[in-house]
Amino acid sequence: MTEKVVPVVTRASELDDGTSQSGDCVRKSGVSPQHTPATKIWFGRVSNEPGHRSPPHHHEECETGGYVLKGHGRIYFGEDYKEYTDLHEGDFVFVPPFMPHVEVNMSTTDELVWLTCRTPDNLVTNLPEVPDDALEGYRRA
Repeated sequence: MTEKVVPVVTRASELDDGTSQSGDCVRKSGVSPQHTPATKIWFGRVSNEPGHRSPPHHHEECETGGYVLKGHGRIYFGEDYKEYTDLHEGDFVFVPPFMPHVEVNMSTTDELVWLTCRTPDNLVTNLPEVPDDALEGYRRA
């Protein structure tokens, strides 16, 4: 007999934080190999409190798509993280595999919330820290 195939729902109260993390950037899985039958995708909610940021990191071989649900984010990248791009509510971003970057909440008063999807899973390699003052325009809350 063939097993019945059904959708798997993760309720808001059931988001899973048992996934790779990087500093103050908090990732919670909605669809992932950690707690659903998914085998080739990670989809979740990523948040940074006001003025908080991730340490430098990359996502190994993963292709990453992000959508800013709430707030003003900035992604620093390139040599010594001197380049950056700003994102606001409604913006999408693609982050290529193995690209070192730092994710920042540019607001010192409001939370930054992203929806992030990556394949095949939420792989995170944290890299050596960079001082706050090396990130142009960034300030902690």
